[in-house]
Amino acid sequence: MKIVVFEDSAVWELNPITMGRPAFAITCGTMRLLDILDQLGTGSISFLSRPYLDATSRYTYPEERFHFGASEVCSELESAGPDEKVLLVNARTVPDVKLIPFLKKCMKKAELVCYSWQDVPACACLPAAWLLNAVRMTKNCPKTNVLPLDLTPITEEYPEAFETSLELFDYPHDVVRNHMKLFSENLAYRLKHKVPAQTGNPEKRWTSGQWTEIREGVFVGEGVKLGEYLVTDTSKGPILVDEGASIGPFCFLKGPVYIGPNSKVIEHAALKEEVGLAHTTKVGGEVEASSIEPYTNKQHHGFLGHSYLGSWINLGAGTCNSDLKNTYGSVSMQYKDGRVATSMQFHGCIIGDYAKTAINTSIFTGKTIGSCSMVYGFVTRNVPSFTNYARSFNQCTELPVEVMISTQKRMFARRNVTQEQCHIDLLNQMFLISASERQMENEPLSL
Repeated sequence: MKIVVFEDSAVWELNPITMGRPAFAITCGTMRLLDILDQLGTGSISFLSRPYLDATSRYTYPEERFHFGASEVCSELESAGPDEKVLLVNARTVPDVKLIPFLKKCMKKAELVCYSWQDVPACACLPAAWLLNAVRMTKNCPKTNVLPLDLTPITEEYPEAFETSLELFDYPHDVVRNHMKLFSENLAYRLKHKVPAQTGNPEKRWTSGQWTEIREGVFVGEGVKLGEYLVTDTSKGPILVDEGASIGPFCFLKGPVYIGPNSKVIEHAALKEEVGLAHTTKVGGEVEASSIEPYTNKQHHGFLGHSYLGSWINLGAGTCNSDLKNTYGSVSMQYKDGRVATSMQFHGCIIGDYAKTAINTSIFTGKTIGSCSMVYGFVTRNVPSFTNYARSFNQCTELPVEVMISTQKRMFARRNVTQEQCHIDLLNQMFLISASERQMENEPLSL
């Protein structure tokens, strides 16, 4: 059975996380929805994301089994048999490994079904011909940026959906909440099943997904380097160090922890419970209950807790975030439509792709930093994308996209990544999309 992943209009509510990445590529609990669907063993998977992300998605996932954009999806659906069904999955679906048996069960059902999360379509099993017509409509109106699907004609109740943890990300803080909730079970699945991870190495793009236990509860992949005087605590969960990763001397790891391929943990670092690092990251200082996407650097001392960091971020030495209010109360997040209660006592920050912080930057509880922003001093409110933010010094200005394009080129060169036209085009699109965010000058200080 063919699988098609679609983004709906609510994907914009996940900014800045989804400004430069499709929702299926959000890492939560060490897994992405892409990894979950790949475990179904169906071969090809097609993705209907916002059109401006298609080119970079093809660059990031060039494997033949992945298809991106309405044209490629139509080609896949046209090859389907007259009675063939398709599994349709919302890209905002939380990557819980319990979805794997649930989706396999869906694929085996003879009848047409549609399962929802809070009245929003989450996944459906429907005729390929029906979906083909819907996608063709999308091709004729590409400016919509999302698939205009109406699944109500085939909706029917399925009480087991909630028991299998079928859930969608509604807000950025949902990523942090589910990261902690799913971490242990997702990590246990990695140990028992072959789950290849991206390496960031063009010569070997995926790991083998195999592990060797070198001490109680500590599992490593091929080519891992461990420094001397490494202290590990696996009393609450295992520690997985994936292929090509290295850990410096005098480090402390308290499981459950996942260190992605070709990542580097700096000497004297402390990684504590539910830290998940994607490939090619550099991490030092103290980190707790956080998800960090590929190519991000938090190399120096400083605390990061209960947070989500996108890709190509650099945190300057001494950068710290708060993840607990002085009142010990629940953290609320400020979004464009108002304040939203997270029901979380611990919640740190959400930082978009390409953002940078200067030395000794302090990020207050529950703040978001937009993509491609450069931040200095105290972050007491949300920071828009493409902003030079130095509010402590009464300076907040727009960061020209040309500056970020040249910065991206230098960053890529340091990691032996070639800046392609698709990367430049994406930054230009992100700059245009985020233009309405940058209205800051006369707004009151918000703690």
